[in-house]
Amino acid sequence: MALQIGDFKDGIVHFIGCGGAGMAPLALILAERGFKVSGSDLELSDKTEELRRKGAEVFHGHAAENIPAAEKCLVVYSSAVKPGNPEMAQAAKAGFPRVRRGEMLAMLAAAYRRPVAISGSHGKTTVTAMLVHILRECGVKCGAMIGGKVNSGLSAAAGDGDIFVTEVDESDGTHALMNSFLGLVTNVEDDHCWSVGGTEQLFRNFSDFACKSRHLIYVAHPNSDRLFAEHADAQRLDPDKILAAGYFKYLSPAKQQEWRGYQSLNAAIALAAAIKLGADPGTAEKALESFPGVSRRMTCHLNTPSLTVMEDYAHHPTELAAALDSLRGRFPGHHFRVVFQPHRYARLRQYFDDFTRILRIPDSVFISPVFAAWVEKGELGSEELAKQTGPTACFISGRWEDMPAILLKPCASRPLLLAIIGAGDIEQLIPHVLSAANKSAKDNLPRF
Repeated sequence: MALQIGDFKDGIVHFIGCGGAGMAPLALILAERGFKVSGSDLELSDKTEELRRKGAEVFHGHAAENIPAAEKCLVVYSSAVKPGNPEMAQAAKAGFPRVRRGEMLAMLAAAYRRPVAISGSHGKTTVTAMLVHILRECGVKCGAMIGGKVNSGLSAAAGDGDIFVTEVDESDGTHALMNSFLGLVTNVEDDHCWSVGGTEQLFRNFSDFACKSRHLIYVAHPNSDRLFAEHADAQRLDPDKILAAGYFKYLSPAKQQEWRGYQSLNAAIALAAAIKLGADPGTAEKALESFPGVSRRMTCHLNTPSLTVMEDYAHHPTELAAALDSLRGRFPGHHFRVVFQPHRYARLRQYFDDFTRILRIPDSVFISPVFAAWVEKGELGSEELAKQTGPTACFISGRWEDMPAILLKPCASRPLLLAIIGAGDIEQLIPHVLSAANKSAKDNLPRF
């Protein structure tokens, strides 16, 4: 018999890597639902501190003694947990069941009457956050698990047991474990194919995810059309109609201009899902006007006549091309400078030629070392990427705090648009850039 989350209501759920972006919200929801929660992480953060405030016992570092001495314990572990982890070994010794984060998410979703799962190669976090925002603005209480930081501050909630909205992960195939009342698929590409056994297995997982969704909404694309053609209750959204002027009747012209391109597709699928769940169409669309956005997704950190600093999470060629196109369109008179951090050696190898082509779009590009994400080495690195991109690109390394001196160099008579892009730790560069820009303004140094 499959494990059920209710089996551990009188036990403990322990999270190894509890501060992770996907782990912390799960732990918070369980704590809100009345479960006893504990966890450990190599680094303490605002996420682990929030868990402590919710009553969870949080340990700094991994050790065998962190595993609870309880009769019942379910151990949840993240993808970052390496073989030989002492807590995993102790859990095995104690005979406690151990599940991946995605398996835990599927167990949690099964405890709700109408679980809603958002999958896809790109846009999952934004669509999830949009849908949750729409439902709440329409007076619909829902549980939620959002993998990124929503600018409103709320990324996890237990809800009332009816609707539970969550993004689900294709990188380890666990999205195929979900049994959804409503499944959403933003798009299907071959990202993460290297981690699940190849492209066909990745696509098969998406097909399985759709088959296990009672209702399905997806944005049309050759891959999606092929994979979901046999679904008994699928709503297919036409991207050409969505991108045409006038598709959104109640959004302001400014918002429609800001959301041109891929963000309009995100908004359309979130809107369709809200209506499917019973929201009034007009009220639902108007709610999009007040959507606060998600951290690191087209975030404007500074906008002055001489300098604009933007941030985006793009790390796949499709995302990067869309981000660069959007930024070029919004700031046509600027010198367009990009700082890009490749994410994972496997992804860089898979799409190396695509990255070199796309990174020729900006006027100048600085490429920082690869964010390895658990794999220390690769056949191709950032220096090779900069070399193959051409004369407008160069490799930059060292401490984040030392980089603004180079990145903020003046650009003749044009204002500078500096876009800091990547899904790794490149966000640590931003406060140093803003500090240097503020100091320049105070000291009346040359304008950018």
